Amino acid sequence: QVQLVESGGGLVQAGGSLRLSCAASGSTFSSRAMGWSRQAPGKQRELVATISSYGRLNYVESVKGRFTISRDNAQNTVYLQMNSLEPEDTAVYYCNVGYYQYYKYVPDYWGQGTQVTVSS
Repeated sequence: QVQLVESGGGLVQAGGSLRLSCAASGSTFSSRAMGWSRQAPGKQRELVATISSYGRLNYVESVKGRFTISRDNAQNTVYLQMNSLEPEDTAVYYCNVGYYQYYKYVPDYWGQGTQVTVSS
């Protein structure tokens, strides 16, 4: 059974940084794409960043230059380094494992989420 456990969320002031981690278990993930999504209050969940099995990166426009996704296949862990945080980044952040279908990333496993709150 696949399990994804996020950690590293919290409260930070605008301009600060946080590093989210996601530990995956229950399968081999080195051949799978992984990503981070977020959902702010009253908004739809959005895909923030993805990393393919061979290291191709993609980011939503609003986080480009501020967020960095990375992975450690030996540790079955994916990270999201978030710098220059803004109040608009406040959301529950979810780790996911997925695949590409016609070049579109499709998550099929989700973590339970970790809260990130950015104060102004």
